[in-house]
Amino acid sequence: MFKNVLGLSVGLAAMLSTGAALGQTEIAWWHAMDAELGQRLEGIAQGFNESQSEFKVIPTYKGSYPETLTAAIAAFRANEQPAIVQVFEVGTGTMMAAKGAVKPVYQLMQDNGQPWDPSGFLAPVTGYYSDPQGNILSLPFNSSTPIMYYNKDAFEKAGLDRETAPKTWAEVEEFSRKIVDSGAAKCGFTTGWVSWVQLENLSAIHDQPYGTLENGFAGMGTEFTFNGPVQVKHFENLKKWADEGLFQYGGPVGGPDAPPKFYSGECAIYMNSSASRAGVINNAKDFEVGFAPLPYYDDVTTDPKNSIIGGATLWVLNGKSDETYKGVAEFFTYLSSPEIQAGWHQATGYLPITNATYELGKEQGYYEANPGSDVAINQITRGTPTANSKGIRFGNLTQVRTVIDEEFEAFLAGSKSAQEALDTAVSRGNQILRDFEAANQ
Repeated sequence: MFKNVLGLSVGLAAMLSTGAALGQTEIAWWHAMDAELGQRLEGIAQGFNESQSEFKVIPTYKGSYPETLTAAIAAFRANEQPAIVQVFEVGTGTMMAAKGAVKPVYQLMQDNGQPWDPSGFLAPVTGYYSDPQGNILSLPFNSSTPIMYYNKDAFEKAGLDRETAPKTWAEVEEFSRKIVDSGAAKCGFTTGWVSWVQLENLSAIHDQPYGTLENGFAGMGTEFTFNGPVQVKHFENLKKWADEGLFQYGGPVGGPDAPPKFYSGECAIYMNSSASRAGVINNAKDFEVGFAPLPYYDDVTTDPKNSIIGGATLWVLNGKSDETYKGVAEFFTYLSSPEIQAGWHQATGYLPITNATYELGKEQGYYEANPGSDVAINQITRGTPTANSKGIRFGNLTQVRTVIDEEFEAFLAGSKSAQEALDTAVSRGNQILRDFEAANQ
């Protein structure tokens, strides 16, 4: 009888084991992409799921970038974290300081025998997300950089060449004045992300330090320095142009009021992420859109540096099974393939994160058939990055950006000078850095 029970137990165990083997390992992927971008992201996960039967990636929208990062931190503390979380570029310093929470992507790929060649990624992308030894910590996914969009029809109505965008800030002022004076548009230009476009990228393009210790790349103990003469001059100009009706402020954070100002034809020039390309094309239905690099001050430099990166990467969190990590590694290989990346890049305006993706696009004739689609890639790979233009890496940078928005608004309202606003932003920002360091000793 004991023999029969034992035989039954062994058989049952074998059946259960076989059943488990037939089941899929689920991989939770938390992200911050809604609307059309979210649908395309879900399509990538679906494509991977249909390409094999061992793993199932389950994408879940968790709100904005800051909300997604906050949710992931809270979930990790409760041991309920996803395997993958999408974190925007300003969260890089925070994630790097999260000791024990992160499984570096280079280690993940090596441990699971997946092909991994860091040199295959665009240099500005890998430089931003690597440790001091050059190891890539998170998988580049939706990388972007800010560019200029302009209304070709409004340019022509103002007597400007519809095929020629302003290259310098002096030309932005000149063109904007002609546009407004001629009645071609009510305002010359607007912008999304004052902190990212008009301060962080302004500093990089003009090779101005944003902070000490190589903009935070060399470690903690850094301090902000974005209150220098070039940044002060630019803020003074923005207010002067706003007072004259040439510039319209689009609001804090991402500048939610800026896109409709451009789509409606109210403002003839719009500066924002290259990833806005699809939205701009879809919404600017009454005029032809032109694309161009960000402007620069030619009395500061005749050799503008590269712009810096935006967007997000995929971080892998600790605390999951070996089987889960095997699936994540396979998914990352799928995600990084030229065909998948080319589809994502061409549909959204995000950068092609690998050299192979860019070359595939050229072979397909995509850039030739879509004028301006290579503006972002040419701008971010322009020249050799310096310590001031390779990017910025500070803890709690999201909070610092909020401070910059607050001080910029106080400045626009006339309650502070540009120097006072930036000095205060630096002082408040440095305190945020000290608080971050104290929490991550």
